[in-house]
Amino acid sequence: MLLWVAASLLLAAVISPWLYQGGKGYAELATARQFTGVAGWLGAACQRATSGRVFNRGMLLAALLLMPLLFRRMRALRQTGGRMLPAAVPMSRARGLGQGVLGLLIAVGVVWGLGGVVRELGAVAPYPAEPSAKRLLIQAVLPAAGVSVVEEWLFRGLLLGLWLRVARPLAACVGSSLVFAFLHFLTPRHDGGIAEPSSAVAGFQQLGGILLRFTEPRFFAADFLTLFAIGLILAAARLRTGRLWLCVGLHCGWVIAFKAYNLTYVKVPGGPLNGWWLGDSLRSGLVPLAMLGITAGICHVVLQRVGYQSKVSPE
Repeated sequence: MLLWVAASLLLAAVISPWLYQGGKGYAELATARQFTGVAGWLGAACQRATSGRVFNRGMLLAALLLMPLLFRRMRALRQTGGRMLPAAVPMSRARGLGQGVLGLLIAVGVVWGLGGVVRELGAVAPYPAEPSAKRLLIQAVLPAAGVSVVEEWLFRGLLLGLWLRVARPLAACVGSSLVFAFLHFLTPRHDGGIAEPSSAVAGFQQLGGILLRFTEPRFFAADFLTLFAIGLILAAARLRTGRLWLCVGLHCGWVIAFKAYNLTYVKVPGGPLNGWWLGDSLRSGLVPLAMLGITAGICHVVLQRVGYQSKVSPE
């Protein structure tokens, strides 16, 4: 898995300048020939694309191109045995949906509860106009549903399942959560910060800028640790229940709550929680990190009381 991530980064650094040149060339062609429909939309998107956005798309493309090698390794590992995955208790679809809804309610409730405290402290203020239901659906609910299903299948399904075959559950949870957090911050600045985006070394300059972020203490404590804690909670939920239902519900609830809150409130410059306590959004800072601790405690108590636990030991 680690080799796949490293190879994807290196391949993205190589191909991103070519993608940038090709995209800008296509944009000029689309404008000159006045393309319409999908072709015209693609030309406009290429015209707006920054070098940072192109690198991000190049990284996704590289990961997909190298995905067959990862799957081949996973199949080989299954054939050679390794540790046996713990057996999960049988679960009906209705019970699984119940877990998902429970996770969604816990995540949304805790985030908006924290948001209310932050608002009362004067750290955020409401936008003049509240977002419409349509905007919330398009920008919060629909992305949350798609992202939660895909990422949970990849990280807690494939990645954690692979790690459990070669390591103890605790090590598997920590390792997969580190990868989960690391991959979420492999995004350059919006403008890319590159003077010559079409040069052959532009991709490696982008990659260097990304990796330098991990040397900043504030970024590590306020941003990276938050995503790492989210990964740990989701991995523990996967082990405790033996299924992905609760993971998908928690993930979906977090994304909906964070996006809806960002569409409703804006951070107040010079507010009382600026700095390490609260970052650019409700997902960044030491206060959100404490909120995740509360969420983990609630999940632990609920799983014990409602009987959703599998026969999996996290140790």
